[in-house]
Amino acid sequence: MQETFLVRVDVMLRQEINDPQGLAIANGLRELGYREVSKVRAGKRIDLELTAENADSAISKADSMASELLANLVIEDYSITLI
Repeated sequence: MQETFLVRVDVMLRQEINDPQGLAIANGLRELGYREVSKVRAGKRIDLELTAENADSAISKADSMASELLANLVIEDYSITLI
């Protein structure tokens, strides 16, 4: 029997990859007076609602989606969480 699962995929640039969006955000925050911010990394969050037989199957499906389309594995890492 199929169940519905909510799965979150968080995609971030790898640490060794320059993050111009994160740098721009960090600079903007410092200009607004938030001097305590020393570094920002920006990424994307993708929430999926999908059907699967169980939680492990839902995570496996999301992993396939992330590796095939949602993340660029050359420059990005991702993590998957059931929500």
